[in-house]
Amino acid sequence: LEWFLLLVLLSLAAGFRRSMRLCRRKSRANKHSCHAQCSSSCYSALAAPYEEVVRYQRHPTDRNRLIILVGPAGVGVNELRRRLITSCPQQFRSAVPHTTRVQKSYEMNGREYHYVSKETFENMVYTHRMLEYGEYKGYLYGTSVDAVRTVLAEGKICVIDLEPQ
Repeated sequence: LEWFLLLVLLSLAAGFRRSMRLCRRKSRANKHSCHAQCSSSCYSALAAPYEEVVRYQRHPTDRNRLIILVGPAGVGVNELRRRLITSCPQQFRSAVPHTTRVQKSYEMNGREYHYVSKETFENMVYTHRMLEYGEYKGYLYGTSVDAVRTVLAEGKICVIDLEPQ
C-alpha cells in the first residue's frame, strides 16, 4: 500500500511538471501569459508555482530581520550560523537562549544562557514568549522573543539555528 501511494504521488508530481512545461511552451509560442493559456490545468493547484528570486536590498530605514537556519542534526546548520557571525560580527549576532539546566562555574548568566527555573520557563511558553523551545536530557532550552528583540534593538541581524522535531 505504501509503494502504491508513493507511485501515485510521483505520477501526480510528474504530471504537474509536464503540464507546466507544456504551459510554458504554449506561452512562448503564442506570446500570451501562461495563466491565459492554461488557467484550468496549470494554475488550479498552485496560484504561482514559480517566484522570481532577487537579492534583498535592505533600505537603511528598514528594521533588521531574523534569520532562522533549519536543518537536522549533523548537516552543518550550527556551523553555518557560527561562521556567519564570526565573518561579520558587526552585522550578525545570535540570541542568548534560555535554559533550565544548572549554570556551570565558568558560565555567566546572560552570556551563554539565561538561566531560569522550570516554572519560569513553562510560564514563558504558556504566555507565548518563546519563539522556539525543546527538551534535551531532561532540561528545557529555547529562544525567547525578548532575546531576539534585544539583538534587533542593537541594530544587528539575529541568526538562530533550529533542529526540526
